[in-house]
Amino acid sequence: MARFEVPDGWTVQAYRFALDPTPTQERAIRSHCGAARFAHNHMLALVKSVIGQRAAERSYGVSDDELTPALGWSLAALRKTWNARKGAVAPWWSQNSKEAYNSGLDGLARGLDAWSKSRAGKRAGAEVGFPRFKSKHRAVNSVRFTTGAIRVTPDRHHVVLPVLGTIHTHESTRKLARRAEAGAARILSATVKYEGGRWYCAFQVIVEGKQRSAHDAKPVYPIVGIDVGVKDLLVVAAPDGTEIERVVAPKPLTAAQTKLRVLQCKAARQQGRWEQRTETRLDPSKRWLRTQHRISKAHARVANIRRHELHTATTRLARNHDVIVVEDLNVAGMCRGGGTYKRGLNRAISDAALGRIRTLLGYKTTWNQTRLVTADRWFPSTQTCSRCQATTKLALRDRVHHCRNGCPAIDRDTNAAINLARLGEPTNTGGVSGTGTGSSPAASVSAGDGRGAIRKTCLTDSVGKAGGVEASTSHHQRLVGQTGTVSSQGEAA
Repeated sequence: MARFEVPDGWTVQAYRFALDPTPTQERAIRSHCGAARFAHNHMLALVKSVIGQRAAERSYGVSDDELTPALGWSLAALRKTWNARKGAVAPWWSQNSKEAYNSGLDGLARGLDAWSKSRAGKRAGAEVGFPRFKSKHRAVNSVRFTTGAIRVTPDRHHVVLPVLGTIHTHESTRKLARRAEAGAARILSATVKYEGGRWYCAFQVIVEGKQRSAHDAKPVYPIVGIDVGVKDLLVVAAPDGTEIERVVAPKPLTAAQTKLRVLQCKAARQQGRWEQRTETRLDPSKRWLRTQHRISKAHARVANIRRHELHTATTRLARNHDVIVVEDLNVAGMCRGGGTYKRGLNRAISDAALGRIRTLLGYKTTWNQTRLVTADRWFPSTQTCSRCQATTKLALRDRVHHCRNGCPAIDRDTNAAINLARLGEPTNTGGVSGTGTGSSPAASVSAGDGRGAIRKTCLTDSVGKAGGVEASTSHHQRLVGQTGTVSSQGEAA
């Protein structure tokens, strides 16, 4: 699918509404999701058969010119092949919107592209496997519409989708409707998805950005640092040492463990889809399906609580401060390892969703015309004293920072937030084009301009360790001058 060019002064947002379809409409939605899944599986089988046929022909010594013609993996090529075959393999294709089949083919094209780039070493991150067939029982039911009648109705309680028609919503759509009627929003696509026992419709929209005026009230604390953790989700502090806010981690998964254990034990005593002792596939009982539905609803509630807390806190921060400094945590690496103690810590880290905070702040600072500064992953924010900049080794169980130079004791999270806030001071991040002169650059800046985050190019210091680009801060230089080489110990909490 072609990338849409966002106009100057506009930004991309999403509006998500819970649907209340009638039984007939729900059957139509499930039919569209099944059509997307069928198109994906059919073309994936064709791609695999062509790959296998060409490999077999090569093993017999057939020249490349005489091999079976290769099948294109782009969305346009897959869609062209599907249109030529759909009359024979899916004579019922006209019952659903063409966008349903396009959704399945688009997912397959993205999966094949990610696999080929990962295999060639052109894709960052973990290795991507070859696309797999989507099961009716395990795959997420979703379908995406990009063309046709896609809008919200003036009554604020209905959405209109191609073929599916007008569907009632559980909540008001006035926020999107007002912007669309004023010409300040344009709907690009709509995705219908089944999650936690309920259907949702998410609109991808470009909206006109609100420009900050010189008459807007100046924030009390324009620069803040944020330390994240599993006990206190967010600890916000200013460069002058003031602790502004402390958000306690909600821990929704921990609160739901008792209910989930009861439901999962109940499901284990019922007839599911698989018999472990005989290793045979069975037809699940209706009671087992009802129990699984209750388990999925419990997990959906946990996710909703976590999402609500994260969105509320990050929105408040993006609106009330000009510069926000966060850590670049390796959350995936923090969750690796075994042992009884580590297993409990892994669950707590995942329950807090620490990696999601920086993602949310990334685009919310763009919406609010503010800046997001990301501290270098090896910056010792917790181990450095915020008063004298001396470094002190701390264990994970040490919740209070005791400086080796005798400074007054301070909470370790507050101390880390203060050190992070000082990276956002103008003397530290003012020169966007300069290069660091300390032992390691301290931060990189993401600035909101109404269209998207401007991520500065990362540099590499003389030691060869990847660092941020911003001019190495004078505060960081003072830290190096007083304490010698900065410790490169990663922050674990």
